[in-house]
Amino acid sequence: MQINRLFEMVYLLLNKESMTAGELAAHFEVSPRTIYRDVELLSSAGIPIYMTKGKGGGISLLSDFVLNKAVLTEGEKSDILSALHAVNAVSLEQTNTAVQKLSSLFGSANADWVEVDFSGWVNAEEEAGLFRTLKAAILGKRKVAFHYHSSEGGMQRTVEPLKLCFKGQGWYLYGFCEVRKDYRFFKLRRIKELKLLEERFKRPAPAKILNDSKVFQDNFVTITLKLSEKMAYRVYDEFSQFKTLPSGEYIAQLTMPRGHWVYQYLATFGEYCEVLAPEDIRMEVKNILQKTLTRYL
Repeated sequence: MQINRLFEMVYLLLNKESMTAGELAAHFEVSPRTIYRDVELLSSAGIPIYMTKGKGGGISLLSDFVLNKAVLTEGEKSDILSALHAVNAVSLEQTNTAVQKLSSLFGSANADWVEVDFSGWVNAEEEAGLFRTLKAAILGKRKVAFHYHSSEGGMQRTVEPLKLCFKGQGWYLYGFCEVRKDYRFFKLRRIKELKLLEERFKRPAPAKILNDSKVFQDNFVTITLKLSEKMAYRVYDEFSQFKTLPSGEYIAQLTMPRGHWVYQYLATFGEYCEVLAPEDIRMEVKNILQKTLTRYL
């Protein structure tokens, strides 16, 4: 397949300053004469390829050559580079190697129209360290141990880490907790004294656990709220299901995992929010407010 060999030869030369005809012939399992013919074909097609003789000579491309005649369009090149920038942001690490290589390969493809940074405003370095250790544990199928701080207090956990997830402005570890004997989400910022253990596990990670996943369906609750017109900016920011009442107030719904953070979230609306349903959430909010009020008596 000559066309495949020609494309691969260009990619090889892009990664190396020079290769001899013998090296290329051995790589493709053809004769040096065939390589010389390939060089002539590439040159006639407009590829700036040239040969030099003597010691240190070989077959090379001009140093400023980029694949501006690749199959990819300029828009596709830009999308690829933008996606890689996003991957760098997700990794929480300063690893721009792939971006730099493809930027060089593609030439002047513009990927500077978007910038993403998932790290928090505080403790960014600590969170990045947790991310790296957990990534290594997940890929290596090794258990981890850490001290976790939840609404129930602090507790030592041993977990089979399965996936890192970003949801609702925060990073979470999803894994099988040996203490609870069940799958759990752990917020990274609440994980302390993380240790990578030698013990391995075989449990597979589900393909998806957010959005379309039914894994935690029983642990989610749909809450109906009445929100003041003063919360309009948050309604538009945070809710996809809502309607506007004649009074200017809003009826909105959201679905979120059960837990103490439900009440912490609802508290951010202050006096401008009323829980309409379900009844157990409404009553718990009432109980929390009554307990809080006793501190100010």
